[in-house]
Amino acid sequence: MKRTTTLTIFIPDISSELPLPYADGGIQAGFPSPAQDYINEYIDLNREIVKHPAATFYGRVSGDSMSGEGIDPGDILVIDRSLEPADGDLAVCCVDGDFTLKRIHLTPGAVWLIPSNESFDPILVTPDCRFEVWGVVTHTIKNNRRPRARRKNMA
Repeated sequence: MKRTTTLTIFIPDISSELPLPYADGGIQAGFPSPAQDYINEYIDLNREIVKHPAATFYGRVSGDSMSGEGIDPGDILVIDRSLEPADGDLAVCCVDGDFTLKRIHLTPGAVWLIPSNESFDPILVTPDCRFEVWGVVTHTIKNNRRPRARRKNMA
């Protein structure tokens, strides 16, 4: 199934710092633990997720070919163009002028682009394709808040 995907690119602004409180003791995903009395550590996500500022871009996901990995439309990708792609990397690739987000699978003599949604077929990159790994995805930023139903005015 071939679907054209657009890629909206945003340049990160890392010129300002935004240190936010950081729960350095961890957040339990199992049994609850006592809350920390105070938080005295801070983290700046600009410095944490952007390792190569001159080569890093943000992109917003459209399409659902990677939904099996929890990557959904509207998620924001952190894309580093300075990284050499390796087998298994999640990458933004350009195939014959169209952008696609896939896992790279390298085999002797072939490159495969693998979706995580079984509604999509893997893409075999042939010598006839115009192909470029545009950048390696290092992080995915996701909105985890569920949409809330609007309340009817109870007047």
